[in-house]
Amino acid sequence: MPAKPTSKRQHAWRFGRFAERLAAGYLRVKGYRILAARHKTPVGEIDIVARRGSLIAFVEVKARADAIAAADALGPNQRRRITRAALAFIARYPHLAELSMRFDVILVTPWQVPRHIVDAWRPD
Repeated sequence: MPAKPTSKRQHAWRFGRFAERLAAGYLRVKGYRILAARHKTPVGEIDIVARRGSLIAFVEVKARADAIAAADALGPNQRRRITRAALAFIARYPHLAELSMRFDVILVTPWQVPRHIVDAWRPD
């Protein structure tokens, strides 16, 4: 019997939450301090805000069945929304404005080490 759409959605949601926790742990191992996770702003959500030294990274986590699908999941509209959310985050915490800002992506696929794409895009 095919799975109900709700159960598929719940599975995807759980996998996404797992991927975000895995990505945060991965960043910690790489020396980052997690400042926020699933940070909501009026203009969008940021999966992870992490700091290492004088750098603040706004990290989008993409969890998919394979790396190609994960990499393709971040379109220009989503990048703009994340950029606006990052600016809202900085406006809320102005003491962080002096840090260098970067936008990263972490791709999570089953049974693979997360792939960290540093400086994945630059704001328009």
